[in-house]
Amino acid sequence: MSGSHSHHRAGDQRRLGWTLSLVLVYLAAEVIGGLMSNSLALLADAGHMLSDAAALGLSLFALRMAARPATSQRTYGFHRAEILAALANGATLVVIAAFIFREAWHRFQAPPEVTAPLMMGVAVGGLLVNVAGLAILHGGRDHSLNLQGAWLHVLSDLLGSVGVLVAGGVIWAFGWRLADPVASALIGFLVLQSAWRLVRDSISVLMEGTPEHLDPADVAGALRDVGGIRDVHDLHLWTITSGFVALSCHVDCDGSASSDTVLATARETVHARFGIDHVTIQVEPPGYDLCDAGNGRPCLP
Repeated sequence: MSGSHSHHRAGDQRRLGWTLSLVLVYLAAEVIGGLMSNSLALLADAGHMLSDAAALGLSLFALRMAARPATSQRTYGFHRAEILAALANGATLVVIAAFIFREAWHRFQAPPEVTAPLMMGVAVGGLLVNVAGLAILHGGRDHSLNLQGAWLHVLSDLLGSVGVLVAGGVIWAFGWRLADPVASALIGFLVLQSAWRLVRDSISVLMEGTPEHLDPADVAGALRDVGGIRDVHDLHLWTITSGFVALSCHVDCDGSASSDTVLATARETVHARFGIDHVTIQVEPPGYDLCDAGNGRPCLP
């Protein structure tokens, strides 16, 4: 694992720790405010914030697991713990969206009486806390699916606070209590969209799909341009965890360069052009495809 990736992980742990502290502090305030204002929207948002706290705790635990060294049974270490946490967070977002839709349906049937000013005041506080959380997590979400999942949780909670604030304002100004379920349903669709992207990307990593920013044909073409390489086969590109891409392949050599030279140049090429550092390349000299040790044709002279 590269030093830059370890540096990212240390920074990510600090971001998650600070955000988790903010969420836990405001969670209590939102529960009290929901009970005092008789606002089901605020209590639902508090439940949403509780799920955020659980998701942030899971993400922090996964980062610490991923930092553990590899073992003889887990030769890649525990890096996939980050992806499993991201998948769990995505699945939780789906559940949250379903909960929002269910609550919105109930409120359409019987919009509750609420104390709009108190409801809005608590929502403003939640909005500020979520903005702070998003700012803290923003620096890590581009290089980590795990952090992206945590960021999306906080974003969905921010949208919930906006929905509560807007609904409270409409109820206060016009007495239209259906504003609450309408805003909730719109937020639910946004949460579901974010969840789908996170689940899709996590499953792609777990299924060892080719990273989206890489094209196997481009990588194979770059390797074929290396002096001494005649062809490339059995090329595989996959992601161990966010930002940790691996490559393995076989290269057929034409004998015009030594195996050491071919290997060194090939590794430099995939690093320089595609940013891949975890590389396993099997160099096959001329005539290697004719070998068959089981039938008396050894691979080595």
